[in-house]
Amino acid sequence: MSVRFVSRNVELTEDLKDYMEKKLGKLEKFFDKILDSKVTLSHSRGMFVVEITSNVNGVVMRGEEYAPDQRKAFDGAIRNIETQVKKHKNFLKDRAFLKTHDLSPELASLYTAAEETVPAMKEEEIVKTKKFPLRPMSPSEATLQMDLLGHSFFVFRNAETGQTNVVYRRKEGGYGLLEPES
Repeated sequence: MSVRFVSRNVELTEDLKDYMEKKLGKLEKFFDKILDSKVTLSHSRGMFVVEITSNVNGVVMRGEEYAPDQRKAFDGAIRNIETQVKKHKNFLKDRAFLKTHDLSPELASLYTAAEETVPAMKEEEIVKTKKFPLRPMSPSEATLQMDLLGHSFFVFRNAETGQTNVVYRRKEGGYGLLEPES
């Protein structure tokens, strides 16, 4: 796994860098297909912010943590990534098990009943679906529309490229633009 470090307004010591690489290497015991990771370390409003983005076999996972100490912020962010990696691995195992075993309805119900008795992480359910037209506009028009609606993100069709894009409000201030890769 390759690890890339980015530091903003903070000096990243070799000792801390080695500590982070060692902890990130331990992620591979949970899931051996972690392609690369990016660790961003910054300092904002008296707190250290560590943001870890990992590419797990094409699935991007992100963990972020704020703390007054660099190591504590990193440890919190790595715990977030570990949770996501474990959840993803369990999802893949369950899916593979159900695909490889052509279960009868009785066995499938026993499997799901046994699954329900084991405490698992709560899975979020979609409680509302909303449809809306994708109007062509520029990213600056989309941010204005987002602010007028009072939302934290806005989906739109980029007038210049014709692709579906998303603008969002960043925690650090300013806006972000998500564009699909070609």
